Amino acid sequence: MNDLAPAAVPGRARSGGAVRAALRRAAPALLAYAAIRLLGIVVLALWSAADGKSWHTLLTARWDALWYTRVAEQGYGYTVVLPDGEVHSNLAFFPLLPWLERGLSALSPLSPADAGMVVSWLASLAAAWALYATGERLHGPRAGVALAALWAALPVGIVQSMAYSEALFTALAAWGLYAVLTGRWVWAGVLASLAGLTRPVGVAVVAAVWLTAAVTLWRSRACGVRLRGALRRHPGLLPGVALAPLGWCGFFLWVGARQGSFTGYLEVQGGWGNGFDGGLAFGTFLWQQLSGPGFATGLGLTVGVGLVIWLQVHGIRQGQPLPLAVYGGTVLLLALTAKGYFGSKPRLMLPAYPLLLPLAAGLARWRPMWSWLTVGLVAAGSAVYGAFWLNGSGPP
Repeated sequence: MNDLAPAAVPGRARSGGAVRAALRRAAPALLAYAAIRLLGIVVLALWSAADGKSWHTLLTARWDALWYTRVAEQGYGYTVVLPDGEVHSNLAFFPLLPWLERGLSALSPLSPADAGMVVSWLASLAAAWALYATGERLHGPRAGVALAALWAALPVGIVQSMAYSEALFTALAAWGLYAVLTGRWVWAGVLASLAGLTRPVGVAVVAAVWLTAAVTLWRSRACGVRLRGALRRHPGLLPGVALAPLGWCGFFLWVGARQGSFTGYLEVQGGWGNGFDGGLAFGTFLWQQLSGPGFATGLGLTVGVGLVIWLQVHGIRQGQPLPLAVYGGTVLLLALTAKGYFGSKPRLMLPAYPLLLPLAAGLARWRPMWSWLTVGLVAAGSAVYGAFWLNGSGPP
């Protein structure tokens, strides 16, 4: 056993050194991300104070954050029946964020709600690091910094700082897809499984892992490599593929068993007025806006939908790697074809960071002064909109 130790120590040292080097390269992106999000929180605090509200309450104890906290404190089984007959069950909320809230609050003086906010803040930094690593790999360091900054400066970027699951999900999804890009299939499967325990859209990460694995094996076969040889060329591919759906499928099946129906989770979502209808309800909503007094709102929404679809198509035409194209397209498809509260659609698209890659690559080619001026203006607009949004209707 002793003769193995000298070989193991240098290996660990090299691994630790690589992580530290990667973190040093990502430092500008993390600083830019943190500065943009800090600006958003400061503007929110000032706006909330002027409006007689608490910025802390808006980030930790409103809307879905209350449901996550209740799961962390009491577990599953809480249901509210509304006067219109809708049945809102906390089984609609995936468990990883409440588990982390419960664990962190048990190990610290933090309440579950505050623990949820801390998890989101740390996870958002982890997501920014993954976005930098992705942009750096595809288009260079400046594109990596731009990608992290643009994601922070999205109009609904304030959600990344709330006790919501979007930041945690994006971190797991982005690192999982980066693992696919770098051939770390087991890590990809583990992270995809964890993402599947975080949000329903975790199925998008599973789809990206599975389709990329299938195309990888097909290409090897087309080059005359037999299956066994292809699997040797891509170690961990089969375990990664097997691990990827466990989180999402596990929760889906658990809710189904608890509800006494295989489609139990879909029925729970139906109680909230959610589901998928191919975009019919959303299309009807847009038409009602365009043909009525809400024309300006409908026009803005139509332009916004057209923009995100154009970004998806443009990214594919630029040669965006398959896992990113599949993931971004699936997130976008699920968001646009879901019925329910339409004001939540921008938030549902928040994890679709590959849509920003063409913009980040374009900014990277600009002179630094102009690119940072653009990001600064967008970040200021995002901060103002986020404060207005949370002090108004807010995310559902």
